[in-house]
Amino acid sequence: MAKHLKPFMILSIFLILMSMPLLAQETGKTFNPQTGSLFKLAIIVSGAIITLAAAAGALCQAKAISSACEGISRNPASAPHIRFLVLLGLVLIETLVIYALFIAIFIVMIQWGNYFLK
Repeated sequence: MAKHLKPFMILSIFLILMSMPLLAQETGKTFNPQTGSLFKLAIIVSGAIITLAAAAGALCQAKAISSACEGISRNPASAPHIRFLVLLGLVLIETLVIYALFIAIFIVMIQWGNYFLK
């Protein structure tokens, strides 16, 4: 019983500490339903952006690795060159996914307060 109690207590303390800013909120400001729908749309769009970028990145990485394995199996002497080019390509593909993540974060977080409070 105590084995499962320790992670639960740590999680509940963490949640209580993270909810402290909500308790410090001003009472005069309320939710604005007109801009709330814009915020919901921003969440949906940012989720779609990161989903499509991750899916496209995974497909491109799989194709790059598959082609590299074929190339190395056909010509083992060129393995170091192919390996370098594959790693460079994988890094560039992954940076595109990270850029999509940044765009999604910017869409949601730039005017966070303007969506909810008036």
